[in-house]
Amino acid sequence: MDDRRRLAILGGLALAGGVSLSAQAQEPNAAERFAARLNAHDIDGFAALFAQSYINNQSSAAAPARKDLSPKQATVAFFQARLTAMPDLQVTIETQMRQGDKVAASFVYSGTHKGPYFGIAPTGKALRFTSCDIFRVEAGLIAEHWGMGDIAGVMAQLKG
Repeated sequence: MDDRRRLAILGGLALAGGVSLSAQAQEPNAAERFAARLNAHDIDGFAALFAQSYINNQSSAAAPARKDLSPKQATVAFFQARLTAMPDLQVTIETQMRQGDKVAASFVYSGTHKGPYFGIAPTGKALRFTSCDIFRVEAGLIAEHWGMGDIAGVMAQLKG
């Protein structure tokens, strides 16, 4: 379905529900707030996006779950390490979809490797990598996450 048709359908649903389309379109969703907080390098604001009961369903051999931290703390620590490694980190959204209480987005991360990352000393290389993530939102907070990040691509760029 193209964006104009989706917008028309959403507009009709919003108007039928008594909510104006312009108000709905102006309110950033979880993916947009996620990218904005990382772009601002605001780790406290980033942490505030997640519910205390946050569940992270993503697992990776390259970035295993930390048993010493809650899922929320581990996610914040992971992105703090990313911001430390790439102090000029920028995040863009290639595409996104919203359905019910879920938001899915394809993110592009870019930055210069100026700090240790995955145990690799700074290389000064420009990095670009992606992730696809699904967030379940509850009371305006990210309550659950599923996703896949291109950690193998990051490692190839760091070592190559």
